[in-house]
Amino acid sequence: MKTNEPFITDAVVRRDVYRVFRLTPAQADQVNVLTADDVVSRQSVTVRDAKSLGLKGDSRYVVVEGSEAAVARATELLKGIPPLKGAEAEDVYRRFRSQDEQAASGMGLIFGP
Repeated sequence: MKTNEPFITDAVVRRDVYRVFRLTPAQADQVNVLTADDVVSRQSVTVRDAKSLGLKGDSRYVVVEGSEAAVARATELLKGIPPLKGAEAEDVYRRFRSQDEQAASGMGLIFGP
């Protein structure tokens, strides 16, 4: 297929899949299970305390982002800890991304454009 366009516009771009988990203080060690697994540890695994996200309680939130297979594996490893769903999962995920963006913009102020 010859085209004059500089980009392939009909390419399928796969979005990464993510799951958000809430761990109680008693379950906090379960993060080690994720980081010890070969498949899941190659993905993006981010852990933050509820208070650092502006949420109430003393839980820890874990976001696992990556391939569908790896996210399914993380869910399997954290059996007994169901992933958050719906608006709650979206809210927590948005808070994670907001903090990441703030950190990235802060680095720009330090090092310049």
